[in-house]
Amino acid sequence: MRKPTHNPREVAEIVAVQALAFIASDAERLGVFLAESGIGPDTLRSSAANPQFLAHVLEFIMRDDATVKAFAASAQLDPTHIAAAHQALNDPV
Repeated sequence: MRKPTHNPREVAEIVAVQALAFIASDAERLGVFLAESGIGPDTLRSSAANPQFLAHVLEFIMRDDATVKAFAASAQLDPTHIAAAHQALNDPV
């Protein structure tokens, strides 16, 4: 069993990966995201290792209140945690 993490950046990366899975669960949403990000489906997994890419994932989610609410509900998160994760990924290391 994995020990719970309390490092804000690690938590932010986990939230962003959950957001990416949420985006990928809807073909239309995924298509828009891929078009905007300029990456292809074949590089999606490898891009997920990049904190800047993960910040972009959260930016995409946060653009629309309905999307934020839907993702927060699916991930059982408070919407403020999404914004906090975005901030953590944008903070210099």
